[in-house]
Amino acid sequence: MGSLNNAAAGKKFARRNERLKASTDISISGALDIIRSNLNVKDERPTIPLGHGDPSPFACFRTTHVADDALNNAVISAKFNSYAPVGGILPARRSVAEYLSRDLPYTLSAEDVFLTSGCRQAIEVIISVLSYPGANILIPKPGYPHYDACASAKNIEIRHFDLLPDKGWEIDFEAVEALSDENTVAIVVINPGNPCGNVYTYEQLKKVAETAKRLGIPVIADEVYGHLTFGGNPFVPMGVFGSIVPVFTLGSISKRWLVPGWRLGWLVMTDPKGFLKEAEIPSSIKQFLNMSNNPASIIQAAVPHILENTKEDFFENTISLLRQALDICAEEIKEIACITLLYKPQGSMFVMVKLNTLLLDDITDDLDFCIKLAKEESVIILPGIVLGLKNWLRITFSIDLPSLEDALGRIKSFCNRHAEPQNLKLDKRRTNEGYLPGINLQSLELHEAIEFE
Repeated sequence: MGSLNNAAAGKKFARRNERLKASTDISISGALDIIRSNLNVKDERPTIPLGHGDPSPFACFRTTHVADDALNNAVISAKFNSYAPVGGILPARRSVAEYLSRDLPYTLSAEDVFLTSGCRQAIEVIISVLSYPGANILIPKPGYPHYDACASAKNIEIRHFDLLPDKGWEIDFEAVEALSDENTVAIVVINPGNPCGNVYTYEQLKKVAETAKRLGIPVIADEVYGHLTFGGNPFVPMGVFGSIVPVFTLGSISKRWLVPGWRLGWLVMTDPKGFLKEAEIPSSIKQFLNMSNNPASIIQAAVPHILENTKEDFFENTISLLRQALDICAEEIKEIACITLLYKPQGSMFVMVKLNTLLLDDITDDLDFCIKLAKEESVIILPGIVLGLKNWLRITFSIDLPSLEDALGRIKSFCNRHAEPQNLKLDKRRTNEGYLPGINLQSLELHEAIEFE
């Protein structure tokens, strides 16, 4: 029997795919695993999770009984224990088409819809289908890092365009124009925004469509937080502009119905002029899905009843809870000198805040802040570096209100404990807007320029 030492010319028996490691390194889950590994096991207080957009563990964010009943009936019927066809069962695809068509000026068909295992798989599918050697894709910064991970794994060049925090996280269209070339395959737009909570207006989305048309590229519209809005801007689906430019709409029942673990998403083509069909994109999507997994059959079977029969008061209750939580979050953040909320979100489940490490004694950057916060206060938040912005933080407010208040109190205690001694006197003054002076300052030189009463 041969020995492992007899491998020819020292050849190894296996070699890892380094691209997978790179993909994991930029994932939200990977970053949160690192942060959770620093929790103090001796801290008897409950760990408060403000890093993921998953409100489902909290009783106040329970899904509707309509969804429960639909799933139970699908199981009890025993009609959906078989493999599902590629792309999803026809009634479910048809119901998604009808659900999305409510907000569009034209009608989608079941042929435009492909069901996926959550929105994450929809991202993987569309990036895989559009990829080819030498291709590049335009992705917002900050953004959802699964796009970067998938593009990296497929060897697609990632070109980031900025979202501008001082303008409510608007798209830097000049950067989009400058970054695009003949090998650009698509532009990604996330609306409502993750991680920024911005909600684009009709005019802004029309400009996206017109820009994409001019560049000759489709739009990948990530609308997983669709309709979860509570500000002045109503949700407008990108598909409204499908007559201007082809649109791939990505969505799911995860967020609006508060069931992320059910893993039911969709990839939908809004292509009334037939450009995508002419390029044989639908057949390419089917070919990819033939090599992948389908969402569970019983979940698919429940979808028509869920989409057609959920009452509006369920959605209104969710929006009300998120609005209350956001108001608490925004007010408490005003009391924390080292972090700044530049823009109050109008949608999704997150706030992005700027971290000023110059006001802290022994915090080097946003990742260091999050690790030490977990260790000392058992609060988990996401460092902005994972989303493309160093020294920013993403804080989830989709939890029950007492836990949110507890978490924000712990964050305030942590920041006060680590505050630079010479900056403590900043706590005694406020601006006319109610913010503590110094929270928008970017350097110690500016601190020295303040004249104190």
